[in-house]
Amino acid sequence: MNERMKDSKPQNDAVTDARRGDSDARAAIDRALFPFMPSIYVAWSDGVLTSREIRAIRDRLRNEDWLDDASKRVLDRWLDPESPPSATALQGLLVKMREIGSALPEPQRISLVNLGLELARNGAPAGARRPDVRALQLLEDALGVVSEEAARGILGEDGVDGGAAPAIAEETSPLDALAINHILEPEHRDTRADVFALLSQKRFVVDPTWDDETYRTKVWEWCQVFASKGLGGVAYPKEYGGEGDVSKQIATFETLAYHDLSLTVKFGVQFGLFGGTVYLLGTKLHHDTYLRDIATAALPGCFAMTETGHGSNVRDLRTVARYEAATDEFVINTPDDEARKDYIGGAAMHARVAAVFAQLEVGSERHGVHAFLVPVRAASGQPMPGVRIADCGHKEGLNGVDNGRLWFDNVRIPRTNLLDRFGGVSKEGTYTSAITSPSRRFFTMLGTLVAGRISIAGAAVSAVKVGLTIAVRYAASRRQFGPEGGSEVPILSYRLVQRALLPKLAATYALHFAMKDVGRAFVSQKDEADARWVEVLAAGIKAYSSTHTVETLQACREACGGQGYMAENRFAALKADTDIFTTFEGANGVLLQLVAKGLLTDYRQQFGEIRLWSVVKLLANRAATVVTEMNPITTRRTDREHLLDAEFHVGALQFREQHLLGAAGRRLKKRIDEGMDSFEALNSVQSHVAVLANAHIERVIHESFVVALDDHEEATGTLEKLRQLFALSCIEADKGWFLESGYIDPPKSKAIRGAIEDLCEDISTSAVTLVDAFGIPESILKAPIAVRPASGKIVA
Repeated sequence: MNERMKDSKPQNDAVTDARRGDSDARAAIDRALFPFMPSIYVAWSDGVLTSREIRAIRDRLRNEDWLDDASKRVLDRWLDPESPPSATALQGLLVKMREIGSALPEPQRISLVNLGLELARNGAPAGARRPDVRALQLLEDALGVVSEEAARGILGEDGVDGGAAPAIAEETSPLDALAINHILEPEHRDTRADVFALLSQKRFVVDPTWDDETYRTKVWEWCQVFASKGLGGVAYPKEYGGEGDVSKQIATFETLAYHDLSLTVKFGVQFGLFGGTVYLLGTKLHHDTYLRDIATAALPGCFAMTETGHGSNVRDLRTVARYEAATDEFVINTPDDEARKDYIGGAAMHARVAAVFAQLEVGSERHGVHAFLVPVRAASGQPMPGVRIADCGHKEGLNGVDNGRLWFDNVRIPRTNLLDRFGGVSKEGTYTSAITSPSRRFFTMLGTLVAGRISIAGAAVSAVKVGLTIAVRYAASRRQFGPEGGSEVPILSYRLVQRALLPKLAATYALHFAMKDVGRAFVSQKDEADARWVEVLAAGIKAYSSTHTVETLQACREACGGQGYMAENRFAALKADTDIFTTFEGANGVLLQLVAKGLLTDYRQQFGEIRLWSVVKLLANRAATVVTEMNPITTRRTDREHLLDAEFHVGALQFREQHLLGAAGRRLKKRIDEGMDSFEALNSVQSHVAVLANAHIERVIHESFVVALDDHEEATGTLEKLRQLFALSCIEADKGWFLESGYIDPPKSKAIRGAIEDLCEDISTSAVTLVDAFGIPESILKAPIAVRPASGKIVA
C-alpha cells in the first residue's frame, strides 16, 4: 500500500468483498465503474493521491447528474480512504481492463480518459448512459501523471505497445580501443607492459583487511621488487645503475598508480623525492656515495621538507643547520614543535637517511633554505642519537605509506652532508654560490618539487582513469527503469548519467595530453627561463588534475550506486588515497597563486616573491594591452557549426585569460599606487588571481588537446567530440563570467548547454571503447562491477 495513505486502514479481501456485497450483484453493478477504472487503478496502485484528494474527488463525483445512485455507491466504495481496495482487488481491475482492452484497436497514443471511454463502450451493458468526459478528465487531472504512459502501462503487452526500450547504440567511432591507446601512449609501451606484468603477479595482491604495519611492510617489499628490476633509478645516470631517462621514470610512476596508490607514493618518495634531491642538489661526491644504493633500495630514505607550522611556506622553514668551523660539522636543530618535520613519508618505519631542508646558518648570517643529508635511523631500526621519530598514525588513506614526524636535537653531521650544488660552505666557514640572487637560488633549490608535482598530477590522472573505466563499464551494463511496458535500459542512456561522467571523461583525455606536454617540457628544459615556465605549468597542472580527480571519483562512485560503495569495487580506496593529492606537493590554493604570480611577473627574476613592487610597471603594461574587443556576431552565433569550432573555443579561453590577467594587473597596480603593502595588495585580490590561474591552465590544457589531434588526423571523430565537449564544458562552468563580460549572450549560453547534451549522447555510444583505450589490464583493474558490455571491444 502506498505510503501517502498512512491514515487509511487496509482490510483483508474477505472484509472488502463482504462490504461490497455478493459477487453476482457486484459483477452486474461494477460495470458502472468501467469509465473510471484506469484512473482509479493508477490512483491506488501508484499512490499519487492523498486521502484528502481522494475524498475531494469522491465528493465531487457524488454531484454528477449522469451517474445513477447505484454507480455512485460503487464509486464511494472504490474511493474510500478508510477502506482502500486490496492488492487482489486492484489486480482484478487490471485483469478486467486488459481483458476488455485486448479487443481495442492499437492507436499510437491513448489517454486515461480515452481508455476509460473505450472500456465503457466495449464493456458496459447496452443502454448504459454515456459517461461525462468532464468527470473523467477531473480525475485524470488530479492524478498529475503522464496520461499516455500510464495508459500504455495498464494495457501492457496485450494492449497498446509499451514502447521499445532505448539502449546504448552501437558505437560509430572509426577507431578501436587499441588504436586510441597508441595515440595516448606512443612512448614507453614496453616499460608500461613490464610494470603491468609485475603488478599482475600474486605477490602484488592488495588485501583491504591488512593492518597498517602489514600494509607498509608489503608496500616497501613491492618497492624493492621494482628496484631489483632496475625501475627505481631509471632517471639517474648510467654510471649509478640508471638509464638517464626521466620520462621513463614518469611513465613507471603513472603506471603504478593504476594498481595501488600507497605503492605509487612510497615509490615516488624513495626514488623521486629522496633520490631526486640527492641527484639534483648534490654533487659527484654525493652521487658516488648514495645514488646506487638509493636506486636499489639498499638505502631507504625520506624527504623532510614540510613543517607542522609552515606547510607550503618553505621559504620560512624554522629548522636550523648551523655550521661549526671548529668541528667541520653542521648542527641540525628543531627549535620547537611547530618546526618539527611533519607528514614525512618513510619516516615512521623504513627511512635511514632524510633529505632535510633547513635554514643554513654560518656565523651570524643566514643563507636561506638548503638541503642536508641527515641519518635518522640505524640499520637496526633504532633512531640515531638526537633524532626523535613519531608515527603520524592511521590516516584517511595511503595507509601503506609510513608517514612520520622528525625532531632534531643538535644532531651533528659532516659538512659534506650539505647538498652543495648551488651553494656550499668552505671548511673555514665561507659561504659561496654561483647564484647571487637569494630568491633565484631558493627556487632553484626547490627544483625537486617540480618533478614531484608532475608525478602527482600523472598519478591523479591514472587514478581517475581507473574510476572512469569502472563507472562507464558499469553504466553501460547496468539496466534500471525504462518506459512503461518496456524493458529496463542501461543507465548510461540517461542524460543525467551522461552529464555526470562524459564531460569528466573528456577532461581526463585533455589532461592526459597536457600531462604529456608538461613531461616533455620538463625533460627538455635548457635554461632558467624554461625551468621557470615548467615550474608554473607543473604547479598548475598538479592543482587542476588533483581537483579534477577528487570530483570525478565522487561522480563515478555515485553513478555506480551502492555497488560503488563496496570496497571491492575500489572507489573507497581511490577516493581516500587521492584526497590528499589536493594538499601535498603544494596545497592547490597556494599553487594557483604561484601560477598567477608567474603570469603577472612575466617570469622575471623576482618571480615567486610575494612582494610585487618591482613589477608595477609590468602590470601597467599588461593592463594596457589586455584584449578588450569582442566580435558582436560571434557573441550571438548559436549555430552548431560555430559552437563546435575549435577556433571559437580557443578564442573564448584566450579572451577569458587575457581579460582576467589585465584586470588583475590593474587592481594590483591601483592598490600599490595608493600605498598598500604588496602582500596586502595581493591578498585583497587572492580569489581573482586563483580564477586567473585556473583560466590559464584550462586554456593550456585545451590547446594541448588541439595540438594532439592535429598530430593525429585519423583521430578526428570521437576524439574531436571529446575535445569539443571539454571546451564547451569549461565555458559552461564559467558561463556567469562569460555572460557578465559580454563574450556570450543568454541565447548562446542556452545553445551551448544543448550542444553539450548532444555531444554527451553522441559520445555515450563510444564511451566503453574510450575507457578501454586507457589500456588498464583486467588483472590490474580488479573491480567486480567493471564488466564489459558484450558489444565492447577488448584492448589487444
